[in-house]
Order: sequence, then structure tokens, then C-alpha cells
Amino acid sequence: MQDKRFSKRSAQLKAGPRIAEAMLDFVGQTPISTELAASRPDLRARAIAASAARRAAVTTSGLSLPPGPLGWLTLLPELRALWQLQSQLVADIAGCYGKTAELGREEMIYCLFRHTDAQAVRDLVTQIGQRFVVQRASRPQVQAVLLKIAMHIAQRLIGKGISRWIPVFGALGAGAYAYYDTSQVADTAIEFFAGVIDVEAEDANRDIDNGRR
Repeated sequence: MQDKRFSKRSAQLKAGPRIAEAMLDFVGQTPISTELAASRPDLRARAIAASAARRAAVTTSGLSLPPGPLGWLTLLPELRALWQLQSQLVADIAGCYGKTAELGREEMIYCLFRHTDAQAVRDLVTQIGQRFVVQRASRPQVQAVLLKIAMHIAQRLIGKGISRWIPVFGALGAGAYAYYDTSQVADTAIEFFAGVIDVEAEDANRDIDNGRR
């Protein structure tokens, strides 16, 4: 039993940085959206979300995973495809709320991964009622947040034995997970862009911290 736990921990430590590196590819630049501010952004956003969730399910429905404790690392290409679709979803939702200008790196991380690790994203975005305070962060700070999220993803996948789960359920399981995950991203993005967004610059935060010292 101890060897099994050690093996899972070792796999998590190896997988986390690789996942974080893959995640970084999708938060550095915002996808271009053709969506314009809608008169009923909530309705338009829900329509966009439903379409994206269906596409996500189809995109990942062919997923197959080889056996073995690290076999799930072959998920990275599929995860990249899913995150690319979800990044576009977030950009389109921002567009229909007329807040494309407010979508940056930190906002993208929050929308994509809040449902994955709410504690980690609080280092970048804090919610106070309907108000969202965004902390602009340096690249090392962003990398640290993404690594926390990536380790959480690795722990969850390994802990639930996804390397055994996927082959059993095949396309149905992969598609259902992608649909659910994309729906969660949409819910976060809709709540975020429907609220009031305040951005605090990195330099301002540093000044405040220095003043406290």
C-alpha cells in the first residue's frame, strides 16, 4: 500500500510541471472573438456555452488511454485541444458582454480553472459579491499559480485511477467529462463578465505590500 501511494505521488510530481507548461500556452494570449456586445448577453452567452460544450464532447469522444500509472499523460494533446476550445469560449463570452478589453492573462486563468482549484486562482482574482478584484501578476507568479492547479489536476486524475477509467468507458466517458468541464468554464465566465471587474496593477500591489512592511 505504501509503495502504491509513493508511486502515485511520484507520478504527480512528474506530471504537474508538464501540465503547467501546457496550460501556460493558453493563457499568454487572448483568442480573437467576433462576438459583439449583445442586448441580452446572458442569453447569448448561454447559447455560446451550449454549443462549445457539445463541440468539446465531440472533440474528445475518440479519446483512448493506454494502461499504466503514467499512461494518462497521453491526455496532454487532448487537454490542449480542450483548453483551446475553452479559451475561445471565454473570449466569446467576454465579447457578448462587451468586455473584451477586460480579458487578460489573469482573467483567463480564473475562468478556465476556477472550478478546478478555487484556492489557487484566489491569488489572481478575488470575488466580493458581484465584484471581482483582479491582481496583475508577474510571469513567475503566474507560473506558480498554474503549477498549483496542475498538481491538483494530476492528483485528481491519478487518485481516481483515470488510466483504468477511460478504457472502460471509452468515448462516452471522455465526451461526458469534456461536456461537464466546458460547462463549468462557461458558468464561471458568465458570472465573471456579468459582474464588476476591478484591476489592480502589479506595481500598485507591490507598493501596498511594501507599505505594510
